[in-house]
Amino acid sequence: MEPEFQTQFVTAGSLLYSVEHRPWLPPRSQWLLSQNWNDQLFAHFAMDPPTVRRLVPEALALDLYDGVAWLTISTLCTSHLRPSGIPPVPGVSFFPLVILRTYVTMQGKPGLFYLSVDAGNLSAVWLARIFFRMQYWHSAICISGATIRARNPKECGIHFSSSRLHGPAATEGPAKLDVIYSPEGDCEKARRGSLDEFLSERYCVYSWNRGKYYRTEVHHQPWVLQHASVEVRANSIATPFGLALSPKPSLCHFSRSLKMLAWAPESIRLSR
Repeated sequence: MEPEFQTQFVTAGSLLYSVEHRPWLPPRSQWLLSQNWNDQLFAHFAMDPPTVRRLVPEALALDLYDGVAWLTISTLCTSHLRPSGIPPVPGVSFFPLVILRTYVTMQGKPGLFYLSVDAGNLSAVWLARIFFRMQYWHSAICISGATIRARNPKECGIHFSSSRLHGPAATEGPAKLDVIYSPEGDCEKARRGSLDEFLSERYCVYSWNRGKYYRTEVHHQPWVLQHASVEVRANSIATPFGLALSPKPSLCHFSRSLKMLAWAPESIRLSR
């Protein structure tokens, strides 16, 4: 059974019974949003820690693997997005995303810090900016090929292109991403302690807004990953931060589909 069909049979309730893989238990409170992340590319870039350190708010510690910092560009399509107790709303529950993220930790909880998120849905942009305090930007995004939503039998790869409509620009025009990617090899879960696990198994997202820090808890089953072949045709997503990323990522992963839950963000009280 392929991963996307496995995801369809996982309910939000049953998902909360699978917690043995997590470094800490999910919150006892009611989750806020349920969603599926589909056709996801993880393009990972090994970085010098001082270069990434200047991009992260000071109270967040960089999370390093063998002394190396990492940036990841992730492309995906969100589907079946719905609040708790409400079915998916047509026209709002499906949209593509481009995430530029790095790896941080605070108060013993390793997580993610989103430097920017480009979304192909303006409502999602405002929801994330208002309720999750995250740097979302509206973009024109097209995705085609061997996708879950509309598979083209003549194509084995996925073509994903994004051009930012509003928000920080690149050196020459809008921040853009144009990639073609396809999975390779077997589907596997990451080994404990491996770089693959470090880059994938994260159960919270940190954000910073108006001098305050927030933690959004998330929950999902372990990622089922494949290696991916990637052709990068254009990439200026990190240019607004003064970064020129290599045209060839250090490591690439692909995930066909994963269901996840997200809780409302909580304000973090810093010890003095």
